[in-house]
Amino acid sequence: MATVELINTGYFYADGGAMFGVIPLASWRRRYPCDEQKRCVLAKRIGLVITGSGRIVLIDTGVGDKQLKKLKSTTYGFYDLTDISEALKARGIKHEQVTDVVLTHLHFDHCGGTTCIKDNHIVPAFPHATCWVSRSQWSSASHPNPLESDSFFPDNMEAIEKAGKLQLIDSDTDLCEDIQLRIYEGHTAGQIVPYIQSDKGVYVFAGDVIPTAAHLSPLWISAYDILPLTSYHEKLRLLNEAAAHNQIIVHYHDAYTPCSTVRGTQYTIL
Repeated sequence: MATVELINTGYFYADGGAMFGVIPLASWRRRYPCDEQKRCVLAKRIGLVITGSGRIVLIDTGVGDKQLKKLKSTTYGFYDLTDISEALKARGIKHEQVTDVVLTHLHFDHCGGTTCIKDNHIVPAFPHATCWVSRSQWSSASHPNPLESDSFFPDNMEAIEKAGKLQLIDSDTDLCEDIQLRIYEGHTAGQIVPYIQSDKGVYVFAGDVIPTAAHLSPLWISAYDILPLTSYHEKLRLLNEAAAHNQIIVHYHDAYTPCSTVRGTQYTIL
């Protein structure tokens, strides 16, 4: 069985209307706070998984620090950022010991920390790690559609490909005995949702399939999703299994609620 630890790599602001799509402000702000500008504070909560066989796996890597100057011109306002290497060091782990990095998808707020700047060059931040990405997501990042073109930064992944550390998957795949990678569509092409077998139960790193606990309602779909109807059906698929097997859903972006469990149409904040 694997051990699972969640590390919050920082916060940023996102427009509440974008996060909750067609859901009226009067409804969504009862479930998720916003400021006077209707901005929601979002987290970037990555996973540190140590498997029974000793693999050290990161699930997503946050925004990193390469593009912060560029991002300062946006409304995101990133703050309280955590250096993942330092967070690992505090836990007795060197960044060279990371064996795998699973990227749910390649939007910059999920994969920016996969590479870093060293001696004025962009290099893999975890030099011995295999980076797992779905082939359809890699294709989308390489040839982005107009809705996602601002979400993919080539600097985040080019060094990984050049180093021969990129592992593309086409369908549901077992990374190892404790980790299964499953494909979910809707938010973006080929998003990976890792399922982790631990002594506390199965952790489901839902990424942007269910970014916050407020999005547990199947109809509450972000305006960032490129295929909202597909998102609805994929969310139901994830939720029905989570309810049937008492799985623990990890919310990457929820600044207040790291995890939840669901019981049919009900959910419990953990």
